[in-house]
Amino acid sequence: MTQEAPGEPTTRNDDAQDPHAAGHRAAGQQAAGGDQEAAGQGAEQGAGQSAEQGAGQSAGQGAGQSQGLESGQSPDQGRAQDQERPEARLERAVRAAEQALIEFEIAVETFRVEVENFSRLHHQKLGPMYARLDELDARIAEATAARTGDPEDRRRADEARAVVMPMPGVEELFHDWMDSDGLSPEASAMLTDQRVQPPRRVRPTEEARKLYRELARKAHPDLAQDDAERGRRDEFITRVNAAYGRGDVDQLRALAEEWAAGPVPERQQPERDELYARLEWLSQRKELLAVVARELEDSAIGSMLRMAPEDPDRLLEEIAEQLLAQVAEREADLAKLVQ
Repeated sequence: MTQEAPGEPTTRNDDAQDPHAAGHRAAGQQAAGGDQEAAGQGAEQGAGQSAEQGAGQSAGQGAGQSQGLESGQSPDQGRAQDQERPEARLERAVRAAEQALIEFEIAVETFRVEVENFSRLHHQKLGPMYARLDELDARIAEATAARTGDPEDRRRADEARAVVMPMPGVEELFHDWMDSDGLSPEASAMLTDQRVQPPRRVRPTEEARKLYRELARKAHPDLAQDDAERGRRDEFITRVNAAYGRGDVDQLRALAEEWAAGPVPERQQPERDELYARLEWLSQRKELLAVVARELEDSAIGSMLRMAPEDPDRLLEEIAEQLLAQVAEREADLAKLVQ
């Protein structure tokens, strides 16, 4: 979940693609996925577009949220509401705005998980195919240059070979080692001699998604009443996010039991000035989150995922099929040249 605590995702490694993919990315840009979750009309399918639908009705329009509570009231109910303390209606608007913003954050986080998982699985599963295509292109160019002796063909062959064995730059040396939470799980595992559990799927199962949403709604740091409570929630939700990213249903269940057994903070009654300040903060938070959502949507992998929202996991299979067909075609071309 996007948080203000250390580790808040602003941009991810959502543009991460296999370094050997140059010249072959067209195979991967014709299909994709992302999910849409009703979260105050939140933004799993495309976090940026739904940003205005999901949380736009919350922080920016906080006081108006309470109007629906007055419809259909009896005269006695109306008199009772007139006698309630002045801050009560404003407090209800704040609570409604909080819940709408949390739903939006859930939607953005679920889309971010899909972007990151797709990036890692794309690198693991399709990287060797991209490398094979680059090697075949270099061999074809070299065979052509050997046949013709043309200096221009030789130049093309040298360029093709350079793609296969490039001099690594700084970014490539640290490729996939860092993400918004610091070291990636793969890097941490290497440094601590632990086994890493890569994501099994781009999109976690429906059960994992349900558990995650329930935990996020209960334990979200934005619901904290003080700094100590926010710290506890930040630490807990970090573990929830990690388990969800792996699709670890068992761990999510264990976290749900842990939260249920924990302390229940008392709800304080804030003053009017505090409530107005809270609404202003929620509005600003929504604007910042909308920026994060748009960055995810506009990234290379985010754009791919949004093209096929129903089944992002199928996207990898489709790209693999296209790459295999290209490999077979290149191998046939090379066989003709070396005969």
